Amino acid sequence: MDSRTGARRAVRPGLFLLATAFSVLGLISTYLYFVHTTTGQFIDESALVEAAVPRQKIGTQVSYFLDLLPIISLVTGVVVVLFVTIWRRRWLASAIAILAMGAANASTQLFKTMLPERPDQGIATLNFNSLPSGHSTLAASAAVGVFLVVSPRWRPFAAFIGASFAILSGTSTLINQWHRPADVLAAYLMVAAWACLAGWLIMRWGGSWNIWQGYSAHWASSRLWPLLSALFGVAAAVVSCVLLSRLNSPGAQSSTDYFFSGVALIVIAGYLLTVAGTLLFSFEARRRPLIVD
Repeated sequence: MDSRTGARRAVRPGLFLLATAFSVLGLISTYLYFVHTTTGQFIDESALVEAAVPRQKIGTQVSYFLDLLPIISLVTGVVVVLFVTIWRRRWLASAIAILAMGAANASTQLFKTMLPERPDQGIATLNFNSLPSGHSTLAASAAVGVFLVVSPRWRPFAAFIGASFAILSGTSTLINQWHRPADVLAAYLMVAAWACLAGWLIMRWGGSWNIWQGYSAHWASSRLWPLLSALFGVAAAVVSCVLLSRLNSPGAQSSTDYFFSGVALIVIAGYLLTVAGTLLFSFEARRRPLIVD
């Protein structure tokens, strides 16, 4: 409830809970396929091994970025959230967003700790569990924190920029051979699940600012931003299919194809989850009337 207006939104939890369920299901499926199947382990591990090739060229720069990533994520997320909180007085929404960011990061560490070691599927790999990626969770949760507290007209733009930052962060962990592609994908799905739960609470109780006039009302809410996300995601999917189909050819060998397929998986997940989130929040912000108590 907005302390100044006494307004709340008549938002039912159905779509948000459904989105949460799909995110959790995707997280479990990612774990089962890439950790518990031979094919999944082979694709994931091959991408990690082939990352040594680009690492030789840009490994130093990537390592420097990864060292700065925690502070970049925290400063960016906290500064924007605090600015919106103080300037726009969105106290409850900001509190929910911060709690969701914390819950996503805590859940990642708990998930990683509680899962058993990777089973032996005949693939040469380290047997300790690295899924989900903590760095990727931190970057994605910071982006989501900003997305949750900004007004609806800014959300499409914030989603695209946040997704791009999270994808850059996830790709960097792969290049530096800290994490496999599935670790990054699992991190995005973990954050998505908490974002959907927090989103319903903010849309329900966040106040009268959570209304939207449509995609043409402001440049930051242009259809261009979800369209770009969708195009990048689809393009990455096409690239991944071409690379993997080429690897299925008789006698085919790979030096970087699995690596680029892994990068494509990160891009697909990051941008297409962004499109889904943007559409969900935009739809709910526009369709529900205010109820004044």
